Amino acid sequence: MDRRSRVLVVAIVVSFIAFLDGAVINVALPAIESDLGGGLALQQWAVDAYLLTLGSLILIAGSLSDSFGRLRIIRIGLYGFAVTSAICALAPDGLVFIIGRALQGAAGALLVPSSLALIIATFPSAEQGKAIGRWTAWTTAAFLVGPLLGGALVDLVSWRLVFWINLLPIVVSIVLMRALGRDAPNPARERIDWTGAALGVVGLGGTVFALIEQGRLGWSSPLVSVSLAVGIVALVGFLWWEHRTPQPMLPLSLFRARNFAAGNLATFFIYASFALGPFAITIFLQEFAGFPATLAGLATLPPMILLVLLGAWFGGLSSRFGPRIFMSLGPITVAIGYLLMLTVNDDVNYWTQLLPGIIVTGLGMAMTVAPLTATILGAVDPARAGIGSAVNNAVARIAGLVAIAAIGVIVGSQLDVTGFHRAALATAVLLIVGGLVSWIGIRNPDLAPASPPSPESARD
Repeated sequence: MDRRSRVLVVAIVVSFIAFLDGAVINVALPAIESDLGGGLALQQWAVDAYLLTLGSLILIAGSLSDSFGRLRIIRIGLYGFAVTSAICALAPDGLVFIIGRALQGAAGALLVPSSLALIIATFPSAEQGKAIGRWTAWTTAAFLVGPLLGGALVDLVSWRLVFWINLLPIVVSIVLMRALGRDAPNPARERIDWTGAALGVVGLGGTVFALIEQGRLGWSSPLVSVSLAVGIVALVGFLWWEHRTPQPMLPLSLFRARNFAAGNLATFFIYASFALGPFAITIFLQEFAGFPATLAGLATLPPMILLVLLGAWFGGLSSRFGPRIFMSLGPITVAIGYLLMLTVNDDVNYWTQLLPGIIVTGLGMAMTVAPLTATILGAVDPARAGIGSAVNNAVARIAGLVAIAAIGVIVGSQLDVTGFHRAALATAVLLIVGGLVSWIGIRNPDLAPASPPSPESARD
């Protein structure tokens, strides 16, 4: 195996680890809650503790990769992911588990940006598109394998094996990386924006804590109200700091491009719905409808299959006719799918009450993802495409973080039929807003022949 092939395999396996963990967790949530207790709040934290550190640190992780070497940062991320996976697998209670998930998200933030940067640094420009296309195709498999693998492990063995299984690809990656040697730190490295990173973590953490814990403590609790106030102040401070610091981790100047600003605003609403809807469906099917974890994983696969099959085709249509119509109608199509699920009643029938809506959501997702990604990347200077992609990825992660944190406000303490109806309706509203933002804010660029972009479905 030559060096380029080895680099590509390492990048694929490393990213697969982070994406698989995100794809597996939903089907394991009821089993985790049954073992550790904690109700809906624990299930929310199981997802959000990971997304909190991942979304907060993914931008600064790119800077660390540029400054200290891609291979070094990947190795640190792999060792960290191994240790934190073991913490989650051995967790005796909910608190230890949530701490493990937060640390796991921090380790995961080091993996994806560094793996893509490693591909770009290794392959010549003429071969980068093909290499990234193969990376996208293989890492997308994590979202197909994840729900099935997670469901089978939960049903046949234990939810703890969902985290132990991470050690196998980590060992494979470390062994493969031995032949790649070590990379030296960049002597001209830029200053790392640690202040911005700290403000981002505190701002998101305080806000998310308040949204999740209000269901248990109430809005009047000083712990909730103070956390919310601190979070909001820190987020305002984050924007102020990023505006004034000479080397920000979030360059606000990117948002001067209309399509970049509107595309990221649309991303927030659209990807909030992409997190909220599947979370509600998976838990509802297991805890109310009585589905085993494997069947719940199978039940939520059709959208991802349609995204893989049709995403590139819609990306090609977007290149021909402009992204605005697809970014507008796509989310509204997904919203129609969730509105169809409002027919669910106490006698849950997956085939007639859920599957039609789930298929429609898959069609809408395929219509949305590739045009959205291509529009945002096309709105920034090619030299800044890396940071533009990282910003959009962070927006998508943070949107999911906030959506899961707010689910208690939307559905109450449990996902019964009434709670599921509320979640489906809230998801549809988010999607309609995302479609309207796209219609109002996006402008079609001058159309020119272009190869269809690959959907970055790995963000969900």
